[in-house]
Amino acid sequence: MLVERKGILEARIGKNDVPKVYAKIAPKYDTWGNLAESKARSRCLELANIQNGEAVLEVAVGTGLAFAEIIKANPEGRNEGIDLTEEMLDRARRRVEKSGMKNYRLELGDAYKLEFQCNAFDVLINNYMFDLLPEDDFPTVLAEFKRVLRPGGRVVLVNMAKAEHWYNYIWEIIYRISPASLGGCRGVYLMPYLKSIGFNQAKREFISQMTFPSEVVYGIKL
Repeated sequence: MLVERKGILEARIGKNDVPKVYAKIAPKYDTWGNLAESKARSRCLELANIQNGEAVLEVAVGTGLAFAEIIKANPEGRNEGIDLTEEMLDRARRRVEKSGMKNYRLELGDAYKLEFQCNAFDVLINNYMFDLLPEDDFPTVLAEFKRVLRPGGRVVLVNMAKAEHWYNYIWEIIYRISPASLGGCRGVYLMPYLKSIGFNQAKREFISQMTFPSEVVYGIKL
């Protein structure tokens, strides 16, 4: 039986199973990403407002849909990207190689333990990852994000959101029936956790695309 806390359904795909699930999803992820997630991802980049010369980290780069735009916006800066799944990283590498840009590094990495020094980045971007994680783990991962950001650094997070309109609920029904068909993603609400970790000027936007609900959450480390 599913356990629901604060309106968030229980995560049903374990961390150790994520690479296997996303290895299968990788070949078709771009189609899904463009149809259902592109508006939220574009808004994420707008809010990040990357300035050329900054240090930028994207956690969970997936197939590189956002990362390709990050390196274009920051040709003279530091661009780092990590993901838990090698098959997704392979696609991200092929995507950014086509751009001819060289100002980046893409590596396997774990959001729970980022292999970067404290205060290393001006911007941290993360798309569609917290909606996979157990709710109890949200504070741990957000604290790690805050650790690697410099004072004044911006964090922008995109997740599958809890439904706000009747037509959004179809995705919750699909998750209840078959979590793997959504890559293990379910609707979350991250704002209270962002504030509790100490991010300031926190704000949230809700975006629905093809009835799929997303949230874009922003905060600043002081």
